[in-house]
Amino acid sequence: MSDTQTKTAPASEEGTERRLNMIEAINEALDVTMSRDDNIVVMGEDVGYFGGVFRCTAGLQEKYGKSRVFDTPISECGIIAAAVGMGAYGLRPVPEIQFADYIYPGLDQLISEAARLRYRSAGEYTSPMTVRSPFGGGIFGGQTHSQSPEAIFAHVSGLKTVIPATPYDAKGLLISCIEDNDPVIFFEPKRIYNGPFSGYYDKPVQPWKKFDASIVPEGRYTIPLGKARHATEGEELTILAYGTMVHVVEAVCAEKGIEADILDLRTIVPLDIEAIEESVKKTGRCLIVHEATRTAGFGAELSALVTERCFYHLEAPVERVTGFDTPYPHSLEWAYFPGPIRIGEALDKILAE
Repeated sequence: MSDTQTKTAPASEEGTERRLNMIEAINEALDVTMSRDDNIVVMGEDVGYFGGVFRCTAGLQEKYGKSRVFDTPISECGIIAAAVGMGAYGLRPVPEIQFADYIYPGLDQLISEAARLRYRSAGEYTSPMTVRSPFGGGIFGGQTHSQSPEAIFAHVSGLKTVIPATPYDAKGLLISCIEDNDPVIFFEPKRIYNGPFSGYYDKPVQPWKKFDASIVPEGRYTIPLGKARHATEGEELTILAYGTMVHVVEAVCAEKGIEADILDLRTIVPLDIEAIEESVKKTGRCLIVHEATRTAGFGAELSALVTERCFYHLEAPVERVTGFDTPYPHSLEWAYFPGPIRIGEALDKILAE
C-alpha cells in the first residue's frame, strides 16, 4: 500500500482541490471519463433528464446528449444484457441499477455472460462495463431498498466488486472501474452519499487523521483496484470494514479511546490480502464489521483468510459484527445496523482476551 494512497491526495490534471460529497464526486467521475472517451455511455432508469433518483447523473444528458446518457425501460435484466453486448461491441457502458435490491433479475447476465465472456472467447471479447448501484440502509427503505448483496458478487469469478467509503475514493475508484477492461460492480453506500454519519444518530464522524477525504481533486485521477487504505493506524487491534461501516467503527474507536488499525478495504475483489496480513500480524487481534447479514457474508471469507494466514500471530479469536440473519426491517433499521453498542461490546471482548 503506497503512501500516495493513504496519506495525500494525488496531483490532478488541473491541480486544484474542493470539498465534495459522494454524489458530487461520482457525478464528476462520470463527467471526467465521458469527456475523455466517446465510447462511454451511461444508462439506466431515470438517469437522463431526471439525473438519477439520487442525482448522481444530474446534468450529464444535457452535456453529452441522449445517445450517451439515456433512460431505459424498467428491466434490470435488459439493462445489464444490453450493457454486456455494448461492451463486447467496443463501448464502455456504465449502467445504473437504481437500488442494489433490484439487481437480482440481472444476475444471469452478470454471472453467465459478463463474468465469463473473456474466458469463453479466449480473450477475443471483453466486457468493460461498470454497474453502479446504491446499496445498504440509511433511508428506511426496508426489504426492497436496503440490501447489501456484495458477497454474492465476490463469489463470482470474473467480476470485480468495489465499495468506496469517501468522496475522494468514490471518484478515483469509479474512474479506475470505468477504464478497466473487466466487468465491475460498483456499490455506493447511500447512507453516506451526503456525508459520513455514525451510530444511531446523525453525529458527524471525527476528522480523518491522514487527510480530509472529502477533498476531491479536479480532473482525472485513479486509485488502483485491490489496494486498501488505512483510515486510522494503531497498535491495539485491526478492524476490517468497507463503505459506511468505516465511518462507524472510526467513530466508536474515537469515543472509546481505542487506537485501532482500521483498514478501509475499498475493493473486496480484488482484495488487498497483503495489507490485511501485515496489519493483523502487527496487532494480533482482528474485528470485522459489515452491514450485510452474518451467515455467508463477506466477513466469513475475511475471517477464514485471517485465520489461515495469521493464526500464530493472533492473541484472540477473530470477531465479527454484522447485520442480523433476518429480512431487512423498516422501522428497526438503526437496530439492524452494526452500531456503537454492538461494536463497543465486540471491542471490549476482543481486547480483554
